[in-house]
Amino acid sequence: MGPTVVNLLLAIGAGVCLTLQASANGSFRRNLNDPWYPAFFSVCGTIITAVTLMLLFRPTPPPTEVIRSTPWWNWIGGPLGALIVLAGAVLTPRLGAGVFLSAMVGGMLLSSMLMDHHGWMGLDVRAITPGRVVGALLVVSGVACIKFL
Repeated sequence: MGPTVVNLLLAIGAGVCLTLQASANGSFRRNLNDPWYPAFFSVCGTIITAVTLMLLFRPTPPPTEVIRSTPWWNWIGGPLGALIVLAGAVLTPRLGAGVFLSAMVGGMLLSSMLMDHHGWMGLDVRAITPGRVVGALLVVSGVACIKFL
């Protein structure tokens, strides 16, 4: 198996994790009857996992100057992750896991195509092609099929 196949399998595994996370947080929200605490507890779990991994692997910290010189958008991953967790907790029970996650994939696909096309956030430029547009439209129509058929 080549590195591309391994990377694709890892990405598919990450997608499975998103499904499990959204469904678990949605159920947690229903059980607690509150959207905020499941998101809070999820973030606490993330912190515990990150601290545990840091203690196990003990990576060398980057120099302070390197940390200070990173672009502002390098720091938005955590808050965006918390918003994704909150959205999953609130919307998965309302929409169902299939619709919520397919809509997320549609949004990720459309925004990622724009990011690739313009090379935003340090990405290599990958032009929007007719094939990519057709692929994105197929995903968006898949969302509609999952929701309405």
